[in-house]
Amino acid sequence: MSTRPIFVVAGVGNASGTGAATARLFSKAGYRVALIARDAKSLQDLASQLSESGGEARPFVIPSYAPQAIRDTFSAIRKQWPKEKGNEIRAALWNAAAVVWKPFLETTDEDVKEGLEVNVAAAFAFSREIIREFKTNGLNELGKRGTLLFTGAPASVRGDVTTSSFAAGKFGERALSQSLSKEFGKDNIHVAHAIVDGYILTDRQRASHDSSWETNHDVRLDPESIAKAYLYLANQDRSAFTWELDLRPAHGSL
Repeated sequence: MSTRPIFVVAGVGNASGTGAATARLFSKAGYRVALIARDAKSLQDLASQLSESGGEARPFVIPSYAPQAIRDTFSAIRKQWPKEKGNEIRAALWNAAAVVWKPFLETTDEDVKEGLEVNVAAAFAFSREIIREFKTNGLNELGKRGTLLFTGAPASVRGDVTTSSFAAGKFGERALSQSLSKEFGKDNIHVAHAIVDGYILTDRQRASHDSSWETNHDVRLDPESIAKAYLYLANQDRSAFTWELDLRPAHGSL
């Protein structure tokens, strides 16, 4: 256990989507997992499931995605797994998001503020903590110090009639990931962004679609399939880093 690398994932929700699926897969791949989210019960349940399956996971409940709360959470992670004992954070996923789908004239100041706080300011704070951790790591067998992943959306690259606030935040997050990729690639730190273009099979989407949608793998994204793409990125060596992937179901996209 003491030699396992650490994977940090922020944005687990109720543990039915991409964040939880990625946590499960990285745990199976030999990572210890730090789970960050606001839903305490779902977080604890997921941590227990991973531990019962032979992994090592800890829940870190965050009151909000304010930058100071993120810094406090990393202090708690370091208290759990001290750096001086050889515990290295080697992979991280920013999967948190503030989603607003409203016509422009119905979008409030509060909507805009929350979108920028979560999708941009919080992503900055999370990335800063992760990059600082990576820079203290030595090179692993892949020739890298760590992999930082971002979950993006179609709104990361194009606006639509109801996405003015959401797209502004996701454009910023994508720009952040690209800037970090350029700046820290020379330090053998891998930063990658994934445009997840389609509806993901989660509890929320199950409730809004009929059963034929759930059983049709051609029209929706599986969280487990997205997780496989993320693990692939984490396993890339320094001679061929991917910055951006575009993931969509075979028969459609948003």
